[in-house]
Amino acid sequence: MSTRDATVRAVNRLTGRWAEAAVAADGRTGTVLTAAGVWPLLALLADGAGGPARAELAEALGIPAGRAAGAARELLAALGRVRGLEAAAGLWTRADLPLEPEWAARLPEGARGALGGDPAADRRLLDEWAAARTGGLVERMPVELTEDTRLVLASALALRLRWIRPFREWPGTLREGPWAGREVVRLLRTTSLLHRVRVAGTPAGPVTVLEVVGDAGVDVHLVLGSADAPAGQVLAGGISAATRAVPSVDGFSLPEGTPGPGLRVGVGAAYRPEPRLSVDTVAFAVDAEHDLLEQAGLFGLETAGTREADGHFPGVTREPLLIGSGRQAAVARFHAKGFEAAAVTAFAAVGAGLLPAPPYRVRTVDVRFDRPFGFLAVQRSSRLVLAAGWVAEPLAYVAEEYAYDGEDEEWDEDGGWDGGE
Repeated sequence: MSTRDATVRAVNRLTGRWAEAAVAADGRTGTVLTAAGVWPLLALLADGAGGPARAELAEALGIPAGRAAGAARELLAALGRVRGLEAAAGLWTRADLPLEPEWAARLPEGARGALGGDPAADRRLLDEWAAARTGGLVERMPVELTEDTRLVLASALALRLRWIRPFREWPGTLREGPWAGREVVRLLRTTSLLHRVRVAGTPAGPVTVLEVVGDAGVDVHLVLGSADAPAGQVLAGGISAATRAVPSVDGFSLPEGTPGPGLRVGVGAAYRPEPRLSVDTVAFAVDAEHDLLEQAGLFGLETAGTREADGHFPGVTREPLLIGSGRQAAVARFHAKGFEAAAVTAFAAVGAGLLPAPPYRVRTVDVRFDRPFGFLAVQRSSRLVLAAGWVAEPLAYVAEEYAYDGEDEEWDEDGGWDGGE
């Protein structure tokens, strides 16, 4: 297997694992993600990492850390050669952060800039880069900046393609299913190329995959599983089917009947002798922002995000560093004439030196209500529960309802990615 094949398999592996973890089982929340934007950054971090952090990053990447920088350069260069795809990388550091020359020399070509230490000014600089590299699809660099941010490593991918054959656009109301009664933008087309649709067996059950061919050597695959199948597993199965990691059966060989989700195969009257594949789908637009540190184990960042006296990236700089922020912002739009998607991924590193030990030991109590919670009303003497409930959403803030009345209040002094079809 070539180096390129190994890298592609490694990125797809991360994509499948991430997709299964990121999509809720009930599929009620839309999302979009791209491991192709995360993988090369993890590879560059692995190249400069040491100790347990290096081993964890290599495991997440699926290749040895010693090969990671070269693979990252090859991947980003190949992405830049795909028609319709813009790929870029960038590195911004504080002026007083000494980078190791060997690591810096292995970085892919891309932007180099300086962080001034003013979070607002640095934010403007990075946001301008993100918007420019994605044609405005992503307007903000998804990274947390503080006065302690020492380094930002980022990638940007922006894809725009047009269908070889556009869909016919038609407004219509769906009659059944969870979207029943909604007026949507329906996209319709017919073709004699029955191999565009396939059914694969996956851990989530049968999955139907429709291939929509783009004009720049990039295609979009629509994936449908059984109504009761976990959505994350359906998407992971679709990735395996679309990348041919698992076998599938195309429309020419599928048996008559309903051999896959959303499919019906039979014999019908027609005005032309060719077989016919009719497609009825909907236009969509989704966006998402992912906090990569919330799934640090998936991305090999558990150790890299912890404070350590010597830091975790001795190959990057002599200064101790830890990963303080890792995020991706992504968008995707599917319409009658084409498809566009973009993602900006960024990691920020901060100083990792150990802080002096606190001189006192005191009793502390911390409580947070920052996710859904329940409540009870209890009669004191009998401890009878008079009411019980569950808070799923906090009360929305409306500025007019919380206008400041001018009166002072007392506060505690401590309170206050080479394409081709």
